[in-house]
Amino acid sequence: MSTGTAPTDEPVRVFVVDDHALFRRGVRAELEGPGAAGVTVVGEAGSVGEAVAGIGHYRPDVVLLDVHMPEGGGAAVLARTRVEYPDVVFLALSVSDAAEDVISVIRAGARGYVTKTISGRDLADAVRRVRAGDPVFSPRLAGFVLDAFADRPGAAPPVDPEVDQLTRRERDVLRLLARGYAYKEIAAELVISVKTVETHVSSVLRKTQSSNRHELSRWASDRRLV
Repeated sequence: MSTGTAPTDEPVRVFVVDDHALFRRGVRAELEGPGAAGVTVVGEAGSVGEAVAGIGHYRPDVVLLDVHMPEGGGAAVLARTRVEYPDVVFLALSVSDAAEDVISVIRAGARGYVTKTISGRDLADAVRRVRAGDPVFSPRLAGFVLDAFADRPGAAPPVDPEVDQLTRRERDVLRLLARGYAYKEIAAELVISVKTVETHVSSVLRKTQSSNRHELSRWASDRRLV
């Protein structure tokens, strides 16, 4: 039974997953610094595939998991490792503090969610706490989780892995596309470039296994995203 504190005899073994190498190096430096006693970084990965392989190889205690990465992001890593490695604890570490990102990754199996504004000392403390069994959230993010569970006490919110694999921006683009907006109109509405819209649409087509915008519209309508 957890006592609320991490074991003191061995350091918590951490694996860092983020698609930005510079950020991974920064996290490693912070967790290997003087303010992070009891924590050691055993490996890192920059993609979903590398993460799955690395988690299987290193069997870390805690995975620091980026939410938004190509090929499905943190949710895809969780989907491919949670069952096979049930003792590994996942702590989301993201630049996003959007409610839907928090709920999505917690639904997928993460034990906590902190933003990248966290200090190195606080990050090390969060790692030790989730390893000990405590849920850990950056200030105000815990409210998102409480709200999501409020409607059905004792039950998890309904999970749709196909929807959860889409990023927030991909969902925004998909909603407008399904409503009949042209690429140029979507770009203007979301204040992004047409090229960026095209990139998001290509990603959504791949993730939903759709071949054109008409199939995407039906897919979005079936899931009440429109």
